[in-house]
Amino acid sequence: MNRLMIFGLGYTGRRMGLRILERGWHVTGTRTTEARTSELRDEGFAGAVFDGTRASAEVGEALRRATHVLSTIAPAEAGDPVLRHHRRDLEQAPELRMMAYLSTTGVYGDRGGGTVDESAEPRPGTDRSRRRVVAESAWQALAEGRETPLQIFRLAGIYGPGRSVLDRLRDGSAKRIMGRGLVFNRIHVADIVGAVIAGMDQGGPSGVFNLSDDEPAPPAAVVEYGAKLLGIDPPRAVALDEAGLSSTARSFYEENKRVSNHRLKADLGYRLTYPTYREGLEAIAATEG
Repeated sequence: MNRLMIFGLGYTGRRMGLRILERGWHVTGTRTTEARTSELRDEGFAGAVFDGTRASAEVGEALRRATHVLSTIAPAEAGDPVLRHHRRDLEQAPELRMMAYLSTTGVYGDRGGGTVDESAEPRPGTDRSRRRVVAESAWQALAEGRETPLQIFRLAGIYGPGRSVLDRLRDGSAKRIMGRGLVFNRIHVADIVGAVIAGMDQGGPSGVFNLSDDEPAPPAAVVEYGAKLLGIDPPRAVALDEAGLSSTARSFYEENKRVSNHRLKADLGYRLTYPTYREGLEAIAATEG
């Protein structure tokens, strides 16, 4: 039986796990507390507690039987928590045939609106993105050491049901920030799940894959389209300096690039379910009524 170990069964990981359960796989997922882990068992998962501060006996046991591993957990200042506490278990996992790691397109940094693909050298502009580069290298070293395929998926901004501009428009937190030539890259959560499964089905090739849709677009255009779907007026346009953003939120507006997804299509043969924000938002609006 195929057995998938997912580190971090959150927004994306849970959806990944549910799709894999439908295939008849055994899926173990981690959450940070026993109370949160017990919820997983009601959905058919085997749960394991892992809070990133210490090794977990449940995780160690699951890795001894895992055929596939997916990590969705972001690195901390002290490094990648999965590798810090379970690297030896991963090195020695006897049944492990493939690994996947979810990273971020933030590792490319600011490109002045230019296009980047996987051949571009990372130029991270923030501490969180620099930690991602270090984590990617650590996972690659692990994979090379045990000669196991590893796919690193660099994710653009994630959106989907319950986490989209439609929610922000409804609660009044959406901001229509104008910036000359500024574009954001995004990916629907369903396409993250679909792409990772496509990689697992192939059992390779190893390497880095950008997960971004076909249309980098101005953030203001996405807000305007969301408002149109909801039948409301968009919020007033503001300049970045007037938006009152936190330092973390502002950092996203200070990086401008167009992320190519060519390798995703060419090497994994994956076709996006939601090739632009328009199809993605329309599907969310239809689902949410």
